[in-house]
Amino acid sequence: MSNMINVTIDGLETQVEAGSTILQAAEQVGVHIPTLCYLDLHEIGIENKPASCRVCVVEVAGRRNLAPACATPVSEGMVVKTNTPKVLESRKTVLELMLSDHPKDCLTCAKSGQCELQALAESMGIRKVRVTGTAMSSYEKDEASPSIVRDQDKCIMCRRCETVCNQIQSVGALSAVNRGFNAVVSTAFELPINETVCTFCGQCIQVCPVGALTEKSNIDQVIEALGDPDKTVIVNTAPAVRAALGEEFGVEPGYSVTGEMVAALRRIGFDYVFDTDFAADLTIMEEANELVERLNKFLKGEPVAMPMITSCCPAWINFIETQFPELQDLPSSAKSPMEMFGAMAKSYFAQKKGIDPEDLVVVSVMPCTAKKFEAQREEMNTNGTSRKDIDISITTRELAELIKQMNIDLVELEAEDFDDPLGESTGAAVIFGKTGGVMEAALRTGYEVVTGKELGNVEFEDVRNINYGMKVAHIPVGDITLNVAIASGLGNARAIMEEIKAGNPNQLHFIEIMACPGGCVNGGGQPHHFGDLSIIQDRQAALCEEDESKTIRKSHENPSIKKIYEEFLGEPGSHKAHEYLHTPAHVFRKKI
Repeated sequence: MSNMINVTIDGLETQVEAGSTILQAAEQVGVHIPTLCYLDLHEIGIENKPASCRVCVVEVAGRRNLAPACATPVSEGMVVKTNTPKVLESRKTVLELMLSDHPKDCLTCAKSGQCELQALAESMGIRKVRVTGTAMSSYEKDEASPSIVRDQDKCIMCRRCETVCNQIQSVGALSAVNRGFNAVVSTAFELPINETVCTFCGQCIQVCPVGALTEKSNIDQVIEALGDPDKTVIVNTAPAVRAALGEEFGVEPGYSVTGEMVAALRRIGFDYVFDTDFAADLTIMEEANELVERLNKFLKGEPVAMPMITSCCPAWINFIETQFPELQDLPSSAKSPMEMFGAMAKSYFAQKKGIDPEDLVVVSVMPCTAKKFEAQREEMNTNGTSRKDIDISITTRELAELIKQMNIDLVELEAEDFDDPLGESTGAAVIFGKTGGVMEAALRTGYEVVTGKELGNVEFEDVRNINYGMKVAHIPVGDITLNVAIASGLGNARAIMEEIKAGNPNQLHFIEIMACPGGCVNGGGQPHHFGDLSIIQDRQAALCEEDESKTIRKSHENPSIKKIYEEFLGEPGSHKAHEYLHTPAHVFRKKI
C-alpha cells in the first residue's frame, strides 16, 4: 500500500508522505507560506503544530473556512491555494491585529532588522494599521535577571518560547497566561524570571520572533571600561563564538573567523586578546584528574559520588540545582573554562605583567546567556573574596554589535593570532563548543593518564554526531571499560538524571551534559538561526575542522598548560589548583 499522497499546491502537483502538513508539502514544491508560531522540530522527534498565529492560512478546495497550513494534514487529491485575495486579506488582518497591540519602538528595539513580525509587515505591504483601540496590554519590563530581558508588551503569543522551554528543555519556566489583549507567555504567578526555575539557557531568545525576549546587553559596560585609562582591559573568546560570528557579517555558516575576530578585538581597543580554549585545556587537566580519582575510589568500592558529570555548562548547573538538588554532588567541582580563565587572569597573568588585579578588567565573549548569570555567582570568586574573576560577559551577538558600532569590517581584516601566555590551545579545547566535545577532549587526556600509553587516533567517533538526543558509549581504557553518556538539551539531561535516580542501570561513570541542543554552537547568545538546524551542524563542522588543523590535539600536551602548572599551580588537583580552579560544593543558586 502506497504511503504517498497526491496534492496540488498553487497549480503544482506533487506527492508527499502521509501525515505531512500542507506547510511541509508547500516547502517540497518551493512554495513559501509565511509563519510566525511554527517551529520545525521533526528532526529532533518533536511534533509541533501550534496553529496559534493564523498567519499561515490557506484555501483548501471544498473547505469553507481557511486552514492553518502548519497544522493541517494533507489528504489524497487535496487542492490548495496559498495566495488568493481571501488568504492575503486574512493574513493582513491578522498582522494588523497584532500590530495594533504592539509597541511602535522599532528603531530602538533590540530585534530591529531581525524581527519576523517586522519582516512580514514589510513583505505584505502594511503601511497603516486599520484596527485601533485603547485596550493595549501594558506590562512592566522584567530586567531583574543578569541574562534575560522580558518585554511582554511585545509578546505576540506565538508561544515558541513556551514550546522550547517545556517540550525541548523540560524546564517549565514559561506558559501562556491571561486572556484577550492581556494574553502573554509569562512565568508562574508572573514572577520576575530570575525568581523561577529558569536556567537562563536563552533558547527562548533564540526562537522569539520579536523583541519580547532578548539578552541583557553589557556593551556599554565594555565601552566604559575601554575608555578608562587606569584599567587594563583583556578579553577571552569561547570556541563556539568563532564558528558563528561571521554570520552577522554575511559569512556563510560553517566558516570559522578566528583570526579576523582577534584582529577586530584589537582594533576595538582591548589591551590583550586571549582564547578561552586555553582555559578549556586547563579544565580538562582538572576534570580528567578528578575523574581518575573518583573512578579509582569507585573501583575499590569506596564511597564516592558517581557517575561524575561535566560542570562546564552554567545552564545545566542551574538545572540540576533547581530540578535535582539531591544529586548536586555528581557534577565535577571544576569551574567552567570561562571562570578558570578569569581566575588565572587575575592571579597568574596579573603577577607576570605586574598589574594590580583591581585594575584588571576581564571581558568574556560567550555563545551563552547563562554565562552572564554565572559571572555573578559568589562561589565563582577566588578565595572567597568579593572580587569577581569575570567582570563582564557579552554574547556573540553583542560582540557583532560592538564591532559594527566601532565601524570595523570584520571580513576585510587580516587574520591575527591570540596573545600569550593565555592564548595557546589545542584541538581538544576547540571542540568544547559542540556536543560531545568535552567528553572527547577528556578521553584524549584521560586515556593517556590511566594507561601511560600514547593515544594514536584521537578522534572518538563513539561520542560524536549528537545534534540532539542522548548517546551511551563504552570506551576501552587500559584494563577497564569506561561507560560514558552524552546528553544534548536539558530535556535529555532530565531523562539521564531520572535514570540515575532509578539506580543508574547503564552503570555510567562519566556524563557530558550541554543545555543547548547541539552544544554551545547553538547557545542562546549566538546569531539567530530561525530554526534551521543545518546551521548548527555547519558550526559544529567548523570546530572539527579547526581541531583537525591543530598541531597539538591533546590538552595535556599544551606547552602553556605545562608552564602554568610548573610556575603557579603545581599539579592537577593540587591544593592551589582547587583554590583557584574549583568551586565549593554546589548550593541552591542565590537570587540576584
